[in-house]
Amino acid sequence: MSTGLIILTLVGYIAILFVVSWLASRRSDNATFFTGGRRTPRMVAAVAMVGAAMSGVTYISVPGTVLVDGFSYLQTTLGFVVGYAIIAFVLVPLYYRHGVVSLYEYLDHRFGVTTHRTGAWLFFVSKILAASLRAYVICVVLQALLFDSLGVPFAINALIMMMLVWLYTRRGGVRSVVWVEFVKSIVMVGSIIAAILFIIKGMGISLGDAMSQIGSSELSETIFMDDALDRRYFWKQFIAGIFLVVAMTGMDQDMMQTVLSCRSERDAKRSLMLSIAVQVVVITLFLLLGALLYLFVADRGLVATGGAMPLVDGEGAVQVARGDDLFGYVATQCGLPVVVGVLFVLGLVASTYSAAGSALTALTTSFTLDILGGGRRDDATVGRMRRGSHTTIAIVMALIIILFYEFSAGGVITLIFTMASYTYGPLLGMFLFGMLCKRRVKERAVPIIAIASPIICYIVATHSDEWLSGYEFSYEIIVLNAALTMLGMLLFSKRR
Repeated sequence: MSTGLIILTLVGYIAILFVVSWLASRRSDNATFFTGGRRTPRMVAAVAMVGAAMSGVTYISVPGTVLVDGFSYLQTTLGFVVGYAIIAFVLVPLYYRHGVVSLYEYLDHRFGVTTHRTGAWLFFVSKILAASLRAYVICVVLQALLFDSLGVPFAINALIMMMLVWLYTRRGGVRSVVWVEFVKSIVMVGSIIAAILFIIKGMGISLGDAMSQIGSSELSETIFMDDALDRRYFWKQFIAGIFLVVAMTGMDQDMMQTVLSCRSERDAKRSLMLSIAVQVVVITLFLLLGALLYLFVADRGLVATGGAMPLVDGEGAVQVARGDDLFGYVATQCGLPVVVGVLFVLGLVASTYSAAGSALTALTTSFTLDILGGGRRDDATVGRMRRGSHTTIAIVMALIIILFYEFSAGGVITLIFTMASYTYGPLLGMFLFGMLCKRRVKERAVPIIAIASPIICYIVATHSDEWLSGYEFSYEIIVLNAALTMLGMLLFSKRR
């Protein structure tokens, strides 16, 4: 795929992004930035939520995990369905009842300002690291596809991306994010479907033959019930999926800002349940694409060494080092029609810029209202605080992306969920304690509990093999993390 075509695709989508953002951000104010004016139609919110849940990392990393993990990700996805029901029928009524703009205002209502700010800081650290890691992975792909050939350093690549994200979100905020996510969802799903069809055509087989090959291969193994110690064991993945989505969506300002922009509680509930139904279909498409990619490269003479990455050719040369590299390699280097490469770049750019913009908006909202206390200031002051926070956070994200450049890992989707299990666990514990228990907590202890719980979980997870007879923790460590947080809050509490 030529450099000129990549640049044309990149510039074309960014132009569409700014047009959509400009149309959405007209007559914007603080309320528009923080809540979208609470006028988002529920169908738009539902489609936008699909895009919000699918970042650029999902786009390239989920297909790459199929060789090692098969379709086991669907086990976690089934947990997501239950988790979305909990969000819709437990958390959404809670948020609308309290009229919150930032989710962490609930912690202020329930416990006080110290717990409120502790929860906000947990979200801030978790989100800025996860969002920067997602953006980093995509910057690496674009660096290899485009910027290296232009002689542009990685740091400039990262700064350009965050500058564009800052520009399109600086006025419209949530309203811009919702409509950009709506467009992104359509573009990303369309590119995946088209890529599947072109790869099948490139293999010279029919759609039915392709599905038959996938179904008869080990790549499509979905349910793992044989070994409870295996990190892919069904009940581990299913239960972890419930808690992960409740924490990472229901208690995440980035994810819930779209839902809370709906006109009513009823619309918010409906948009959530419609969104997860579509997400199950989309994740299945990602996994089917991953299986087809591996079948395609095997047909071209590339084999996996040791049952995993890297992929090497018949002469022993490494062609793909990590699963995250596979989609881009096949789309641009394996002789498929040039439109497949264009679709790959288009889906990648769409998912990257919208996800980064959504995260930047949510971080700005939480930092302004929760940490700086903007909710207690006049509108003009809040506007100045918002603009200053927005710019500063964009710069910090760019710097974190540049720092991540020295770090490389395969299967980044796994790394993000693992990291979230530690950072979102205390936040999950705080919300659950607030909803399930009426006791009053000694707030000075809350920050200590929020730091101690992940540390204890990390120690347990790293020694679980010897302490728990070979048991290997996966994402379900978030359950232990939340439980330890609740136990700590119970120990430092008293009756009302």
